Amino acid sequence: MTKFKWLNDAWYVAMYSDALKAGDIVPRVMLNQGIALYRKADGVVVALEDRCPHLEFFTLSGLILSTLVPLAAINGVGFAFKDSQQVFAAMDGDLGKLIRAEIAKRNIMAFEHIFDNGYRQITTSTRPIRTPEDLRGMKIRVPVSPLWTSMFRAFDSAPASINFNEVYSALQTKIVEGQENPLAIVEAAKLYEVQKYCSLTNHMWDGFWLLANQRAFSRLPKDVQEIASREFARAAKEQREDVAKLNAELREKLSTAGLQFNDTDPAAFRDALRKAGFYAEWKGKFGDAAWKTLEDAVGGLA
Repeated sequence: MTKFKWLNDAWYVAMYSDALKAGDIVPRVMLNQGIALYRKADGVVVALEDRCPHLEFFTLSGLILSTLVPLAAINGVGFAFKDSQQVFAAMDGDLGKLIRAEIAKRNIMAFEHIFDNGYRQITTSTRPIRTPEDLRGMKIRVPVSPLWTSMFRAFDSAPASINFNEVYSALQTKIVEGQENPLAIVEAAKLYEVQKYCSLTNHMWDGFWLLANQRAFSRLPKDVQEIASREFARAAKEQREDVAKLNAELREKLSTAGLQFNDTDPAAFRDALRKAGFYAEWKGKFGDAAWKTLEDAVGGLA
């Protein structure tokens, strides 16, 4: 099993220290909070949009960021992307540019290259998910997010918003039958201990943006800004490669741990969402211009 250094906080320190040592700033990881970059010269620490007094830089899922910037969730539209190549062409291209422009309106800068959080898969304790009909009536845990809830309701599932730290016990006690997460999370949280099936649905893709307080970043010297932008881009591309390798290995590892895997046909799920009005609903919420940018990247949805 390959060891992936980005999966632990030490990776951030090592990566950013190496990347930014010429720029007179020092990274400190705040566990479960983000990356604080302290300038050695004056110790100034500025918050992202003045919400956290100790943070200048922060990594955050686009789907979570959408509570502040709704458009940041558009990359999570169900069954929109066919593969990672299409994802990154869109997120490094016009779709990502559009999202970053919306983020900037909140005085937050998103660096150009998003990190990979991976495709989300469905695990269950009762039955494998092979077709959209298999989701009907299923009690499934989803994050606290309208996009997730809307999608699974479109499949006639019974989505339950449960905080992640309660997911294992909710599965163990059968409060819910299933959950959905990238394979790396399934492995790290040992969800294979309380689940029997893993259906490779690739139903949502999410990444995490490296964000900076715009005022703090603009006060850095131009050469430091250039170093940070260049090296963070390099780090993102390396991390994407690691995620691809990790996911390729995890199916075998989780199979050995007892999970039964099956593949699925995304077209059937996409058709079900279209018939249920899911795409039309979210086109209305994101707006015609944003939706066109998404469809220019992935093809027609609504």
